[in-house]
Amino acid sequence: MDLYELLNQKQKDLNISIKELRKSANNYAAAYRDYRVALAKELVQLKNDGMPVTIAYDIARGKPEIADLKFQEISTEGIYKANLEAINVFKLEIKIIENQLNREYGNMND
Repeated sequence: MDLYELLNQKQKDLNISIKELRKSANNYAAAYRDYRVALAKELVQLKNDGMPVTIAYDIARGKPEIADLKFQEISTEGIYKANLEAINVFKLEIKIIENQLNREYGNMND
């Protein structure tokens, strides 16, 4: 594969990663929302049941359904951050290839 083909492939990969980032950002936001809403509902319920506020937060977060939502939030955040990092890697690879092309073809005028 020559440098131009490699550059084109990296640009395609970058575009795919950007599209994936949109999806993962939406998933992350939804997971965060779901966790926060469920946690708030549970805290209200515990307070209404007479649970002291000082321990209600810890009790609510320890409930399996709330903990599962927190797990989903953390997982989707990880995917989102991995997608961001992939985008940065593709940008760096593109710069490296462009620099190599400039070195190889920029010297032809000398």
